[in-house]
Amino acid sequence: MRKKQAEQTAAMLSVNSMNIAFDAKRLYNNFTGLGNYSRTTIDILTENHPENAYFLFTPKIADRRSNERGITSKYLTLDHCDTILPQGLVKGSLWRTFQVTDEAKKIHADIFHGLSNELPYGLRKKGIASVVTIHDVAFHTFPYMYHWHDRKIYDMKWRYAIQNADRIIAISECTKNDIIKYYDVDENKIDIIYQPVSRRFYSTMTDDEATKILSDTELCTIKDFILYVGTINSRKNLLGIVKALKLLPDSIKLPLIVVGNGREYKEEVKKYIRQHDMERMVIFPKEKIDDNTLQALYTKARVFVYPSFYEGFGLPVVEALLSKCPVVTSNRSSLPEAGGKDSLQVDPDSIEDIADKMERAITDDELREKMINKGMEYAIKNFHPANVANSLINTYNKAL
Repeated sequence: MRKKQAEQTAAMLSVNSMNIAFDAKRLYNNFTGLGNYSRTTIDILTENHPENAYFLFTPKIADRRSNERGITSKYLTLDHCDTILPQGLVKGSLWRTFQVTDEAKKIHADIFHGLSNELPYGLRKKGIASVVTIHDVAFHTFPYMYHWHDRKIYDMKWRYAIQNADRIIAISECTKNDIIKYYDVDENKIDIIYQPVSRRFYSTMTDDEATKILSDTELCTIKDFILYVGTINSRKNLLGIVKALKLLPDSIKLPLIVVGNGREYKEEVKKYIRQHDMERMVIFPKEKIDDNTLQALYTKARVFVYPSFYEGFGLPVVEALLSKCPVVTSNRSSLPEAGGKDSLQVDPDSIEDIADKMERAITDDELREKMINKGMEYAIKNFHPANVANSLINTYNKAL
């Protein structure tokens, strides 16, 4: 939307509302973790707090020809929202970093929320309060996964945002502790607000609905399976799951469906699979997995396994809980927070422990029933969208 129209929208607000600006680059151009966080945050705020006006600043919008484009199109016309793109000669990263503050001032922004670890320069000088969400500091905790120059850039951006924000949102207790450890910030400046989960997962899909959805996919012949969802990199520990699968008794050695993208580490996992003749046991879907199919997979899976070494939050764990799927996850970082005490926790370094907990989740019907019921109860209580939205508004008010 053009700037003049955005300014008119801002002027129409009542005195009891807020003008809230967002760095929406990830919302419009990223279709995994940070993009999902951005979109779900806007969804829950506009639904639960329509009294505010929300301004989405993005240097670009993904190509209309992209298959992903449909995910973001609704935000161009969403009630209570305006999207603002560069109009002058300055474009791209320069606009996002140095010009957005002036644009936010023109629409009388009360708050600027950096949704993905960054803030534009100069907000305080313009009298605009600021909030930044820090998702993780994985480039510190797993430095070997990042090029040295990327680590330097990330550290510079995170440090500026953390030092200059009026409030910091950490998406877990683990992330809060990491922020304090690496950036020596006052813990009273940090609010823990868990990552919002897409509202679709609060509408339980029936077994019949899930079966029908999967019947139209390449996975239609797989009736009983173990599920993994997430980026395929060494931190997520997919190879640990595959090695644990190999240890399971043949009678319960269910196929493993892997949903996620990866590069070098994915090839390492596939090499292990070939070397141990497991090609028929580990399935990497060739078709794109859309949101309906993903929810159907969670609903039909015998167990969801996620023994990651480190997560800022662990969103797939909560998605599985809300889909009535028993969870086996790691006992490290934020994952005990995401999974709750009734999920089975493993030492991600121990293949034997992963295999043992997988076997228990597959074979012990009484335990499975408890994991399903208690897990869903925990997820609804701790991650409900209305609660998260209210927490965000409270943080905005603290920042003012």
